[in-house]
Amino acid sequence: MKITALTTYLVAPRWCFLRIDTDEGITGWGEPVIEGRAHTVAAAVGELADYLIGKDPMSIEAHWQVLTKGGFYRGGPILSSAVAGIDQALWDITGKALGVPVWQLLGGAVRDRIRVYSWIGGDRPDDVAQAALERKQQGFTAIKMNGSAELELIDTPRATTAIVDRVAAVREATGDDFDIAVDFHGRLSVAMARRVLPLLEPYLPFFVEEPLVPEVSDRIGEITRATSIPIATGERLFSRWDFHAVIDQGIAVVQPDLSHAGGISEVRRIAALAESRDVAIAPHCPLGPIALAACLQVGFATPNLLIQEQSLGIHYNTGSDLLDYLVDPTVFAYRDGYVDLLNAPGLGIEIDEKAVARAAELGHRWRNPIWYRKDGSFAEW
Repeated sequence: MKITALTTYLVAPRWCFLRIDTDEGITGWGEPVIEGRAHTVAAAVGELADYLIGKDPMSIEAHWQVLTKGGFYRGGPILSSAVAGIDQALWDITGKALGVPVWQLLGGAVRDRIRVYSWIGGDRPDDVAQAALERKQQGFTAIKMNGSAELELIDTPRATTAIVDRVAAVREATGDDFDIAVDFHGRLSVAMARRVLPLLEPYLPFFVEEPLVPEVSDRIGEITRATSIPIATGERLFSRWDFHAVIDQGIAVVQPDLSHAGGISEVRRIAALAESRDVAIAPHCPLGPIALAACLQVGFATPNLLIQEQSLGIHYNTGSDLLDYLVDPTVFAYRDGYVDLLNAPGLGIEIDEKAVARAAELGHRWRNPIWYRKDGSFAEW
């Protein structure tokens, strides 16, 4: 079997899908994207295609090594995301060719279902208590919310208490049998993190995500030592080498993104690295159905999986949502906050190619917001 073509599709709301065709008629799908840089990642896939055309798609590891190391200039989010989508599609082809789901190729399932969480509140969180209660009534047992909008490097007591009051309101609305993850998107400085996180401790967050920007990952240990709250990070780290900088600093959860961090192959290795240091994995995935399917395939075969992010109803999915590009959306039917084992070959989903083609005719140019502080200086989004 040989690879004959790689085709990318930019589809709403902000995704990039990849189809890899073979001369035996087996097709694989991947999701190579950086949110806000989808066109750039698609261009990188096009450049990598020069190497892949005519190759055996089942030589996954050999291709991963060449695609990540064969160029003199290596690494970074664009290349890692392009490789991630290709890697997903190659695993999809291999599973379909052998008639088994990817989790079987990774050593078999270690669980029958995976716990998932839902998003509430948006970028500038509002009405979070009612939204969290609605998610609980829908059967979810955990949510994630942004902790704040933009912040000053050291913000006011009012801004600090607003964060705490928001989390407190969710805890009061949902009770103690419900988990609350709080995402800061790197909006906290080290000083603000040390101020805010101890005040959140009485509400027992499930974890606090990305309190610091990745550029200061070497200081994350100061944060883990300042609070009893489990700290999660890693959506903007792209390889096992990147995770070496944080994994021994007391973090509780790594969050590699299977559409950013080298795909199934590399995230599987990151998970093993984390397991060796008693750290859980909760893959980042506010993306589309292919990325989620890839996450679940890894999760079913990974002992230290904590929970899986999924994007159904997330505030970014305006106009198109997680299930819109699937022939059978029931594969992601959540029951009691869990998704069942995916048993179909490959990634376990069937992409609606006509829906993808229609969406790609319109495409998208999604860009993340640019935020500013009160004095006009740049603020983290």
